[in-house]
Parts: sequence; structure tokens; C-alpha cells
Amino acid sequence: MTTTIHLAQQPEADELLGRSPLAALVGMLLDQQVPMEWAFAGPYTIARRLGADDLDAHEIAAHDPEDFAALLSAKPAVHRYPGSMAKRVQQLCQYLVDEYGGDASAVWAGVTTGGELLARLQALPGFGKQKAQIFLALLGKQYGVRPDGWREAAGAYGEAGSYRSAADITGPESLARVRAYKQEAKRAAKTAEATKTAKAAETSRSTGTAEATGAARPGTNAGTDTAGGTAD
Repeated sequence: MTTTIHLAQQPEADELLGRSPLAALVGMLLDQQVPMEWAFAGPYTIARRLGADDLDAHEIAAHDPEDFAALLSAKPAVHRYPGSMAKRVQQLCQYLVDEYGGDASAVWAGVTTGGELLARLQALPGFGKQKAQIFLALLGKQYGVRPDGWREAAGAYGEAGSYRSAADITGPESLARVRAYKQEAKRAAKTAEATKTAKAAETSRSTGTAEATGAARPGTNAGTDTAGGTAD
């Protein structure tokens, strides 16, 4: 797997992502709660701090957890949450050692359908459905891994010409477009949540008013009856 990548927006980091399946997987794992280019520069930083030119799943899995967490925490930190992400990287590498002999590319090697590849990716520690679909789309769009039905399995992230995720970043301009899409999606989600909350509050107020009105009716009727009796 050798391709031209621009996810980290740093030549050395992107070069590693282009030739190292494990670096690509680790970069995708780190891509949460930090800017995308920060996440995908992480594998290069880890390799450099380990004194290597690539990542090795066996070495990382066997590394002392505290030392590995300290390695990711050293400034500049590899992630906003270096301790928890160090644990996740080691869990991912241990899974690759146990299931694929430490070969990250074996996750997609020989896969014949997009559904099968999605299932394999979702089985990786730290990869939920969304992350798995984004990485599947990245494999298809930029790494040439295209089993039958890969676009469908990747969902909206597999759409041609879209700017939704890391799978669509090929340079600064596309990075800006993906970032703009994400920001708009966040605004839309906040608006939807605010509308939902407002509707729930309105429903609660309406229910409370109806209950209060219903509770007052017996007293009102009793008062009318008494008045009627007095008039008689």
C-alpha cells in the first residue's frame, strides 16, 4: 500500500500514512475530538519517538503501558487525551497481533465485499460503525481497496464527490471543505437538539396546564351546585 496522502498536511507524516497500513489505522483511531491533521500526524510522531521509521503492532502491543502513555503525552502531545488514546492504540495493536499476526493490511486483504470489510473494521477496538465507514471510504477513495459494494457499505461517506470526512481530503482546499461541512453538521445538530428540547418543554407545559384544569373542574362544579341550592 503506497499512495499519495494529504491527511496530516505534513510531508513526512503523510508519506508514512501513504506506505504504512498500521499508520493509517492508528491515524483513523486518533481522529476524534481533535483536528483531523493533528490526529493523522500522530502515527509519525509515535514512530519517531519509538526511534523507528514505521509502526510495529507487536512492539506497540508489548510496550509498557505507562511508558507508552508517557510517550504520547510528551509535548507536543499526540492527542488531546494522550493517556486514554495510548491505551486504545495498544488495544488496537494487540487485536491485530492476535487476529492478523500484526499485519494491519490483512484486515482488508482478500476481502471480496464491502459488507465483509465493514464487519472486519467494526470489530477493531475503537472502531464504531461511523469510524469504520469513514475508514472504508478512505480505503476505497484513496488507497484503491475497492471490494464489491464498498461505496454502499461506507454509506454517505462513500459517495463520489462528497466532502464529509477524512476520506475526502486530498489537500488544503478539500480539508477546508470537509471542515466546513462538519461545522455545518454540528450547527444543524445543535439546532435540532434545541428544537427538540423546546418541543419537550412545550409539551410538558401543556400537559401540566391540562392536568391543572382537570383538577379544578370538580371544585368549580361543586361551587355551582351550592350556588344553585342557595338560590332555591
